[in-house]
Amino acid sequence: MPNITVQADIDIEYDIRGDGEPILFVMGLGGQLIDWVDEFVDPFVDAGHQVIRFDNRDSGLSTMTDWRPPGMLKMLWAGLRRKPVAWSGYTVDDMADDAANLLDELGLESAHVVGASMGGMIAQTMAIRHPSRVRSLCSIMSNTGDRKNGMFSPSLIRRLAFRRPPNRARAVEYVVDVMEAISGPHFDRASYEVRAKADIERSFAPKAVMRQSAAIAASVDRTEALGRVCAPTLVIHGLVDPLVRPSGGTATARAIPGSRLLMFPDMGHDLPAPRADEIRDEILANVRRA
Repeated sequence: MPNITVQADIDIEYDIRGDGEPILFVMGLGGQLIDWVDEFVDPFVDAGHQVIRFDNRDSGLSTMTDWRPPGMLKMLWAGLRRKPVAWSGYTVDDMADDAANLLDELGLESAHVVGASMGGMIAQTMAIRHPSRVRSLCSIMSNTGDRKNGMFSPSLIRRLAFRRPPNRARAVEYVVDVMEAISGPHFDRASYEVRAKADIERSFAPKAVMRQSAAIAASVDRTEALGRVCAPTLVIHGLVDPLVRPSGGTATARAIPGSRLLMFPDMGHDLPAPRADEIRDEILANVRRA
């Protein structure tokens, strides 16, 4: 896969398939470009689009930074106080700039942008900071960063927050357990184990996830700025999402003028296979609005 330097010290790994109007897919916390699985993105290629997937900084094969993030307790405390953490090596703004710089390096003036979870935050921030680069926007299972809406369920703190970071030997089990805890009723543990193994064989960097978490925790509330977004916008969320609760989706749709909100009763913090065709159709309909 190609690798591009988008800032002096940040290399971004990416892949491209297909031709036509480009769609940039932005993955969430700890995710890699291969987590936009072929089965989900290939139909966009079949529909005549160019699909661009990439690893955010501190994920996959992109640059791994080396600063020390605040501890989990500090980030949780800041979230409960509805305030950003005092310091982070970078924020979601920087990650949005990475994505915009990737378009520069690929020679693309603009793209349709689809982001999931933290990727939704990055996509929203691209539309705020680089409005001419975003033809249409799709924000999936994300929030506005206002720390009032779309916060995690308290049950997840007990279940996940204080687990020991995994070593490579138990990483697959750890990742699958986390995904099972946040997914909806269609989660298939056996098939996700295959995906988790592929992720860990490609890149295993548990400390990097904490740096991305700190970037989220240090980022500002986007609500007011989202009111200036002009790109046709689709907001997708699951009604049983415990990691970014449904209020995150409703707050995002409320903030962006003219946006369309689509919520699924059987979707958690995942892209459930039985809903994949419907999700793709809605994204393509939003693309056509542009």
